[in-house]
Amino acid sequence: MRIAQVAPLYERVPPLYYGGTERIVSYLTEELINQGHQLTLFASGDSLTQAELVSPCAQSLRLDAACKDRLAYHFLQLEQVSRNAAAFDIIHFHIDYLHYPLSRKLEAPHLTTLHGRLDLPDLVPLYYEFADVPVVSISNSQRIPLPWINWQGTVHHGIPLSLYKCKPIQGNYLVFLGRISPEKRVDRAIEIAKRAKMKLKIAAKVDAVDRCYMDTEIRPLLDHPLIEFIGEIGNEEKAGLLGNAYALLFPIEWVEPFGLVMIEAMACGTPVIAFRRGSVPEVIDDNVTGFIVESIDDSVRALDKIQHFDRTRCRSVFEKRFSAARMAVNYVKIYTELMKTQVKARPKHLAEAAKSGLAGFNSSANGKAGHTGI
Repeated sequence: MRIAQVAPLYERVPPLYYGGTERIVSYLTEELINQGHQLTLFASGDSLTQAELVSPCAQSLRLDAACKDRLAYHFLQLEQVSRNAAAFDIIHFHIDYLHYPLSRKLEAPHLTTLHGRLDLPDLVPLYYEFADVPVVSISNSQRIPLPWINWQGTVHHGIPLSLYKCKPIQGNYLVFLGRISPEKRVDRAIEIAKRAKMKLKIAAKVDAVDRCYMDTEIRPLLDHPLIEFIGEIGNEEKAGLLGNAYALLFPIEWVEPFGLVMIEAMACGTPVIAFRRGSVPEVIDDNVTGFIVESIDDSVRALDKIQHFDRTRCRSVFEKRFSAARMAVNYVKIYTELMKTQVKARPKHLAEAAKSGLAGFNSSANGKAGHTGI
């Protein structure tokens, strides 16, 4: 199968630091190649992949200080996709709704995975207009605000089994990993650690929109001997931080679409203590891979139960439910069904011309080659 994956340009694929969507695009792309498919990845020029890489920009936009208009490069990306659409059996978008007017006119079947929250009123008129666009959810919970759009299935995220190792021995600290923002509630994690009298390591990104919140609400809470703020970290540091932890705290206050860090912790055998919001009941097997709680008091009580937690069993459940191989197989099933219903008659010479034209388009904005082997 000839498959195109279209990733956001804000982060490299895979990202150097924070970046859940781009990380999943990477895992999916490489696993589909391992399963014998032909992949083209539309992503930033510094991405690392075995796929054919097509990019309108030399590097990820968040790390490019010279970039002032990030949207401009996404429109260049859409032109690249459109010009080569006939070369693919399926085009898989991961860029939210940006491509919807274009995708209606594409010469190839297409699918969009929605990676973000859908409980925003502004999305209702948009999806009334584009209710025909075929989409995938990353949890059943994510669908609740828009149950009437063209859902093709739910595919939970997956990660390579070799990425993290199970650590059978419990660590002696708690960890909060992700983003500093009001909905992630790192303040709750700090309070849980203080009540439990346990060290808390906070490895988190601070977006520009959350800097005021960080400075006024969170930074004063960091001045405590039990609290260590590490900042944003990469994947190699993440493995050690999660694997050596006593537990991951996930005290969210929003309808989390998935929560990739939960399965990363599970892969290490590290239990997750998560508030019952959004996708949490779908991802966590209560008392098996972690503990689903309703309050800070519940969280502190759950910490006592971890003394008898089976980390090897936690890893085993992760392997059955959240592997990249399982994720790829589930997507291929959806691709196959869409190809049956969406495929349009295309002149053979047009498809062949588009396929051969990919090489000419395979360059980033500064003229450097866009393909980098992994």
